[in-house]
Amino acid sequence: MTASVISAGPVPRSGSAAQGAIELRQVSKTYGEVIAVDQLDLTVRPGEFVTLLGPSGSGKTTTMMMVAGFEEHTAGSVLIDGKPVDSLPPRERNLGVVFQNYALFPHMSALENVEFALRMRKVPRAERQQRAAAALERVGLGKMGGRKPRQLSGGQQQRVALARALVFNPAALLLDEPMAALDKRLREQMQEEIKALQKSLGISVLFVTHDQDEAMAMSDRIVVMRDGKIIQSGPPEEVYNHPLTDWVASFLGDTNLIPCSIVERNGDHAVVDLGGLGLARVRDRGADGGNYAVSIRPEHLKFSTQAAAGNGCAATLVSSTNLGATVRHRLTAGGHELQLRELSSERGAGLQPDAELWVGWDEDKAQLLVLES
Repeated sequence: MTASVISAGPVPRSGSAAQGAIELRQVSKTYGEVIAVDQLDLTVRPGEFVTLLGPSGSGKTTTMMMVAGFEEHTAGSVLIDGKPVDSLPPRERNLGVVFQNYALFPHMSALENVEFALRMRKVPRAERQQRAAAALERVGLGKMGGRKPRQLSGGQQQRVALARALVFNPAALLLDEPMAALDKRLREQMQEEIKALQKSLGISVLFVTHDQDEAMAMSDRIVVMRDGKIIQSGPPEEVYNHPLTDWVASFLGDTNLIPCSIVERNGDHAVVDLGGLGLARVRDRGADGGNYAVSIRPEHLKFSTQAAAGNGCAATLVSSTNLGATVRHRLTAGGHELQLRELSSERGAGLQPDAELWVGWDEDKAQLLVLES
């Protein structure tokens, strides 16, 4: 693993330690007859890392731009630390913003780019130079302040943008897909560094991405959006393992969706009829709709060579594909096609097609959800 270059040491912040609360109350944005954001209620608590996750056109970037003040909302109210900011321009909202393209001034050095945020706030020259240099040092670029953006790598440009967003001690940080242009290895490194920096500063973050892995790795809470609305919100593991609808389950990764009917609901579990797969006991978070299915992630299915107690069914192996670290198995069972994923090291030479097997799963890893499509 590449060592982090961003300092994790504490950095003084102005004001109360409880700064950074962001709240949207019934916020909407329309463009003519098109509804981009639809009566959105959202809260980011002080020190929380919240990710807006959704496909293109879901309204996530528009939501962030309304918080920042670069887009004017059609209805509702935006509050920062409990105070409405609807009439305030971006520079008066005390928010640090990092855009996807970093928006660095090409004719300015890294130090001058960071210093610019303080110059706009009328900070005296000597103080702003000192603070800008300290901000660059914090992100591991203390010796590169004299370089122009074109002389910096993508990751270094991103660090300059982060330093500029943090140099004036903002109440919260807004990040709009800042790692979209980076290669996979650098993107993963920057994810770790940004998260470490956020934790060390105790700053609130509202983050926008369409990358599910990125959201899972960085967030305290994921807010899944579609068509300008929040579909589901919760900690990453909760949203991934217990989606409320088939759309959320499929958007967040591969899953086995098995249509079912409800036999009995009892608290946070339910007994369902999976048709050819028989009865099963699964997790139930109270999803309410006309049609239901059970979602089981491929990594939560497990092989057995004989029938076992609990949830499970007989299955026939169709194919196995080695993906390096994991092996993906395709099976048929009770008229359904299933995927099972396991570590490559778990099965030695592997199984042969047409092998008859027993597939089982833990009841807490199978989620009852609404089948929308």
